[in-house]
Amino acid sequence: MALKGNLRDFPITQLLNLIKLAKKTGTLIVDGPTDSVWVYFRDGRLAYAQMGQEENGLCGILYKANKLNASQYRAILERSGKMSDKALGLMLINANYLSQSDILSSLQAHYCNLVHRLFAWKEGYFRFENDLPPPEDRIAIRLGLENLIIEGSRRMQEWEQLQDEIPSLDMALKFTDRPGTNLKKVNLSVEEWRVVSYVNPKNSIRRIARTIKMDDLDIRRIIYGLLQAGLVELVQPEGSPMVRNPSLKSPASSVEEQKSLVQRIINRIRSL
Repeated sequence: MALKGNLRDFPITQLLNLIKLAKKTGTLIVDGPTDSVWVYFRDGRLAYAQMGQEENGLCGILYKANKLNASQYRAILERSGKMSDKALGLMLINANYLSQSDILSSLQAHYCNLVHRLFAWKEGYFRFENDLPPPEDRIAIRLGLENLIIEGSRRMQEWEQLQDEIPSLDMALKFTDRPGTNLKKVNLSVEEWRVVSYVNPKNSIRRIARTIKMDDLDIRRIIYGLLQAGLVELVQPEGSPMVRNPSLKSPASSVEEQKSLVQRIINRIRSL
């Protein structure tokens, strides 16, 4: 009997559990409202994942994982040509660019992230193709589904909560008029500082996320923390190009305070 249906009636959690328990080998194809995802399994374990036409080559995945910087990415991409991911991986290992562990952990994180996106899909038609293997030129992994299901379920609950707080990534951010906090006492992570560096009414949250290579859940999580801390507030975007390290427009009574805050943020980011 063919495995097919709608996520509305058979959610992704149940699908993954069935694939795990039946130790199925093949490809799960999910067609959503705006995109499609192919997830490949071998003996009930995750092997590979691809979303639509998104960049899924090894070089791009390593760049998104910050294993390669921009200049390394461009040089390797130009040098590799039509080289398969398997051959490219061996080349990077032999050239001491990266270790095998670096490559496998980056692939695992990337594939898992693609599957985790499915947990936020309320609707989408799926089918399971038993005889459809992953692309031969890609690197497959073997990852059990237990932790993937647990983490996906947790992210789904968190996603629903954060969507209520931040319903649209097309909103922009600005610093609050009076933060009332000495920035030296604010303990932010490197990722939070990266987001803060782009806070400006001209920069939508979606544009910030794309610029710093952050997925929708992670950007919402960070923005929510900044909102709760009273450092930023949501505003309608002005629709201008991305601006880094901006100075803010604010009422005359708080201009100096705002300039001081922004300058301290810039100095802190430069020191990271």
